[in-house]
Amino acid sequence: MPVAVGMVESRGLPPTLAAADAMCKAARVTLVSLEKLSGGYYTVSVRGDVAEVKIAVAAGVEASRGCRAYVEKTLWCSSHVIPRPAENVVAVLPIDFPSS
Repeated sequence: MPVAVGMVESRGLPPTLAAADAMCKAARVTLVSLEKLSGGYYTVSVRGDVAEVKIAVAAGVEASRGCRAYVEKTLWCSSHVIPRPAENVVAVLPIDFPSS
């Protein structure tokens, strides 16, 4: 079974936590990391089956977009799904997934 990785990046902790919560509730994925980047940006990563990760990322984007700092400023920045990351990518990034 191919194991995908999905990421959602937001500005600030509340929209990132909302994205992580929505991602875990919407699909059968494993939360791998929640990383703080510079400038108040955060990235949440999940792993799982390709279809499940796509569903989870879509739910995370919607949850993150729902959080607003000011009148029309969205805090969602970007998102991406990698269907089958190469072994080198898995070795370098903190997206390790336990194989069972």
